[in-house]
Amino acid sequence: MSGTPDFNKVLYAPLAEVDPEVQNIIDKETWRQFSGLELIASENLTSRATMEANGSILTNKYSEGLPNARYYGGNEYVDELEILCQKRALQAFHLDPAKWGVNVQPYSGSTANFAALTALIQPQDRLMGLGLPDGGHLTHGYYTAKKKMTASSIYFQSLPYGLDPETQLIDYKNLKSLAKIYKPRLIICGASAYPRDWDYKSLRETADEHGAFLMADIAHTSGLVAAGELADPFQYCDVVTTTTHKTLRGPRAGLIFFRKDSEKAKDLEKRVNDAVFPACQGGPHNNTIAGIATALLQACQPTWKAYAKQVIANASTLGAELVARGYKLQTSGTENHLVLWDLRPLGLTGSKLEKLCDLVGITINKNAVSGDASAQVPGGIRLGTAALTSRDMLEADMKVVAEFLHRAVQLALVLQKEAGSKMLKDFVRVATTPEEGKVGAQQVAALRNEVRAFARRWPLPGVDVSTLTRPAGIEEDE
Repeated sequence: MSGTPDFNKVLYAPLAEVDPEVQNIIDKETWRQFSGLELIASENLTSRATMEANGSILTNKYSEGLPNARYYGGNEYVDELEILCQKRALQAFHLDPAKWGVNVQPYSGSTANFAALTALIQPQDRLMGLGLPDGGHLTHGYYTAKKKMTASSIYFQSLPYGLDPETQLIDYKNLKSLAKIYKPRLIICGASAYPRDWDYKSLRETADEHGAFLMADIAHTSGLVAAGELADPFQYCDVVTTTTHKTLRGPRAGLIFFRKDSEKAKDLEKRVNDAVFPACQGGPHNNTIAGIATALLQACQPTWKAYAKQVIANASTLGAELVARGYKLQTSGTENHLVLWDLRPLGLTGSKLEKLCDLVGITINKNAVSGDASAQVPGGIRLGTAALTSRDMLEADMKVVAEFLHRAVQLALVLQKEAGSKMLKDFVRVATTPEEGKVGAQQVAALRNEVRAFARRWPLPGVDVSTLTRPAGIEEDE
């Protein structure tokens, strides 16, 4: 056999040799994750095994269509993989394969949702979803007075439902009244920033009153639902969608579960599968499906329930610690993996606290809270405990994290005063540049060092932290 031609030699060299720039970026991101506290509620830390599957040779294969009905040859093992993934998805959520099916091909949660809408209703049909400022998701029909923001509002008509202003819980009574007037073809339940569980039975009753489909988007809570720690949407819904990378702790992708015995649509299985391909996407990402299958296997293990319980216990502790320090949380606590912190009583914006926390190594996101005039100028932040729980942290550690957050907020108020204006750029300037007579920048550096020392005590899934060294391009004040 002749030697490898020069034009193919690049195919056999490692990343660090072929593309040191990209390798360095990956190394810097690894260092960031190791050195900081990940509190974004929609993120988690997937396993080494899932990363291996997701980075596998399966990335080479095209497989448009479904198992045993492909548009390409050579799919015998991809078929085996996808069937295995479907089986594990049903097992993870304790579903009867005679009553439920699942499509494991969606590239993400947003594409899963749009495919589900395509399957369930026609363009310009009416849907109702939780409003974005009340904790809903963009893909549930969000729009503003000036703009239809997402495909779900561009191609369908939508009317948001919301929270009871007094309790800040879903206002099921008002939802029922709105539905009587609006007469939706679809009701979507699920949220990206709602710290409580759902009354799926009430939603089913409202949907039935108008002959509407009921769809749950459990992207945030699916890992907790699989563990049996939250209410079961499968008892009441026609379709259930989820991402796979949040509390389910898998790679970045989506799933669509559908009833096979739906009275409203006997052909729901075909409608969902056709909506995914060819209506909304092309060939599935088989490497990602392998990662999903591996993550779902983990979610089927007895240890999964213990993980989910700890995620919720950690969120509950984090929320209780913040309340004990006098802060305001939406609904005053949580029943799931997240807390929504209302900063408005402090005169502080979510943007400023997010920016400061970035500077000290705590990753959070600004988020609208109920009553915000605009989701574009959010008055709070969202915190989640799934990722820190994946780094082995328990309730006592959440108390340390809560103290870091408390100090960050108090420091943000100092910086805001020192900035002398409401501008974010002025806030960042005083946080990063020492100035005569101002203490803010010095305190930012001190807090950053404490957070970093604490974060580096913990393991990082998929990484041997004992061999980690600070990569080129990262400067640290010691």
